[in-house]
Order: sequence, then structure tokens, then C-alpha cells
Amino acid sequence: MVIINSFKEFEQFVGKEIGVSDYLKISQEQINLFADATLDHQWIHVDTERAKNESPFKSTIAHGYLTLSVLPYLWDQIAEVRNVKSLINYGIEKLKFNQPVMVDSEIRLKVKLLSIVNLRGVAKAEMKATMEIKGCPKNAFEGVIVFVYNFKEGYI
Repeated sequence: MVIINSFKEFEQFVGKEIGVSDYLKISQEQINLFADATLDHQWIHVDTERAKNESPFKSTIAHGYLTLSVLPYLWDQIAEVRNVKSLINYGIEKLKFNQPVMVDSEIRLKVKLLSIVNLRGVAKAEMKATMEIKGCPKNAFEGVIVFVYNFKEGYI
């Protein structure tokens, strides 16, 4: 895990990979709980028998937004940004889901810092986020995540 104490330390990663998380296994229970939370019970996610017979994947698959929703958890394994008053999820740009995540697959996050700018005392960081699937040549998704860090006085 990378420890980032200030804007200047963060800035040193521009154009570089910050890191890669551990793998996280996506279980059917997680998929079912996500379906309950989002009210998205499409059979391709939750009906294991029907998926075996009718799905082109022959298995249930995770919701694309489920794979996206674990991004903060995996980001916390890559970097700890200290001396901040707040962190805001500002947006996601150019998000593309490339490959479904099958039940019991393992995924991990790889992050590269594209830019970080000081906007009158807050730092706007744009990072390329790639969700990899263990043993699969295609990524689950990739996109540019944008976080706004409100550093404590003296750290920006």
C-alpha cells in the first residue's frame, strides 16, 4: 500500500501506476444481496439454474455496477491518502464494461494517476481504473475515476 501525505506526494505519481489491489472473489451471495439492494433481479444474475441452461456464459454473472461498487474497497488497499478533511467521489468518465464477471471469479483493481490539479485549495485527481479478472485476458471494466480531496491546511 502506498501512503500519500500531501498534494505534492500525490503529484509525484502523475503518469505512473499507483498500485494494484488484492483479488476479491465475487460470490453468488454478494450478487444476490446486490440484486436485493438495487432491485435488479434479472435472471442472468440471480437464477443459477436458468443461467446454466440459457445464458451464453453458462453461469450467473455479477451486475456491472456490483463490480464498480467494490472500487472504493479495493482503492483503499492500494493507497491511503492522509491529511484530508474529506474525499468526494466526483465522477467516472469514459467507463466501459468490457467483460462480464462470472460468479466465483476473482477481480482486482489497478490504478494509474492521470492528473492531479489544485483547484483553489482542493485537489482534483483523475485516475485510470482498470478492474481485472483473474485468468481472463479482458478487463471487467476501465474508466477514469475522479476524486476531489480536501487536504488539511498546509498539505496542498
